[in-house]
Amino acid sequence: MTRPLVRTDPEVLSIAFVVPLQGPTGLYGPSCLACGELAVEQLNAAEGIAGRRVELVVVDGGRAPELVADEVGRRVDSGRVEAVAGWHISAVRQAVAARIGGRVVYAYAAMHEGRDDTPGVFMLGERPLNQLLPAAHWMREQLGVGRWAVVGNDYVFPRVTGTTARLALQDTASEVVSETYVPLGTTNFSHVLTQLDRGGIDGVIMLLMGQDAVHFNRQFARQGLDGRLARLSPAVEENTLLGGGASAHHHLYAAAAYFDGMDTAESAELAAAYYGRYGAWAPALNAVGESCYEAIWFLHRLARTCGSLRVSDLDRIGSRHFYDSPRGLVRLDGNLLDQDVYLAAADGMAFRVQEQIARAT
Repeated sequence: MTRPLVRTDPEVLSIAFVVPLQGPTGLYGPSCLACGELAVEQLNAAEGIAGRRVELVVVDGGRAPELVADEVGRRVDSGRVEAVAGWHISAVRQAVAARIGGRVVYAYAAMHEGRDDTPGVFMLGERPLNQLLPAAHWMREQLGVGRWAVVGNDYVFPRVTGTTARLALQDTASEVVSETYVPLGTTNFSHVLTQLDRGGIDGVIMLLMGQDAVHFNRQFARQGLDGRLARLSPAVEENTLLGGGASAHHHLYAAAAYFDGMDTAESAELAAAYYGRYGAWAPALNAVGESCYEAIWFLHRLARTCGSLRVSDLDRIGSRHFYDSPRGLVRLDGNLLDQDVYLAAADGMAFRVQEQIARAT
């Protein structure tokens, strides 16, 4: 999928596809690549994007943010790519957005902490308002979980999300009583687990990414905390369950706009296409992979609605633009995408959707 730098072919639209291939979030990489490739194959079997064949230029988003931003920036500078899309952490997004300066459209697929007003940036993932906070309210009402400890990685998304949760739950029946943040790449959570074991909480809001969440879940279960403390995460998905093993996920819940096996017509259509293309042993079809598929198709919708992918033309799409996706009906509000969100319980190495907790309006 990746080719060396060459002069841009006017019949080909090259997209910098920024997804993690190493580090803690490298766990998601195979799902991202498979879903991105599927989207491109489907588009190229029809009209492509704006009548141009689509290709993905893969950029490893699992490296240090400044390295990722430099590679994306050089490819934009050279004209090698004309759009950016993919799933990567918010620290990478901030670095990339600062480097390319709104010169090309940027479809950011991951859940995020809130608005980014960089011209050309579209935030397509879930955010605390329609993901974590409704999930916390559901767990209070259904499970009696009201006192939360936040455990997250130490970068912008977990910290802003943890603060948002603490402030939003004030003066409600729920509250955040502690926040702990650890570096990306943490493998030993013994000190954190000792603090959690001291009591005074009902549950843990996990804002840990990829392999860090795998290590945490394994150690959490080995210490016996899964018998009395619930866990809630906006980031745990099917790869994380596979990495942790079936015994590590008792009382673990996730909130997302997509789960494999969701009982909706839109999600079933993607699943049929995905497993028809890759077979039963494909990389996990999950919220992270689906978001990459979503981002590539979103560029197609932008070009069709606005007439081009030039940043100067993108305001033609307007607000309250609705369309159907594997997530169901979604709505663009400025540069934010609103979507239905579901809460699911881990069942061994799969998820069982419990309830829809937010709706695109």
